[in-house]
Amino acid sequence: MIDQIHAEITALKSQIQVLQQERSTLTINNVIPSEDDSPLAIVEAYRRHARENPQLAVELKGIEDAIAALEVQLQQKQAELGRWQIESKQLTQQQQLEEAKKVAEVHAQRINQLAAELATEIRLLKACADRLSPIYWQVYYKPFITGFKTISVPHVRSDGEVWTIVNRIV
Repeated sequence: MIDQIHAEITALKSQIQVLQQERSTLTINNVIPSEDDSPLAIVEAYRRHARENPQLAVELKGIEDAIAALEVQLQQKQAELGRWQIESKQLTQQQQLEEAKKVAEVHAQRINQLAAELATEIRLLKACADRLSPIYWQVYYKPFITGFKTISVPHVRSDGEVWTIVNRIV
């Protein structure tokens, strides 16, 4: 679609240029004011020429109107192109966002998997410590392992739009 709009813009610019050259040719060849003429004399020369050559004046007016209409179309096409470029950029950003979310999802799943494994290992260590602690106290007069009440592992969750990393106490 963007290529089509570019082609239409190029065609409009080309047609406007052709009409401007035609207008320039018709105007220059028929009224050539001298450099010494006053602005009022130049205006009068063009008016007199238009009165003497009404068909040429009508043709020039038609060319002017066509140029104006084509310039309006050109502005519309340029605005449309701008909108399409913004939309395509947003689409590209949306695609990049979706790809990044997929990568993040893989990492979040891996974190949750490792956290589950770590929680299992911590529970096994706690069970071992619970069995060893009474004997350890008797031999060394101190605890074998401390801090089980505050051990936590990360967990990634999502409500669909916002992702949150929370700490789950094991």
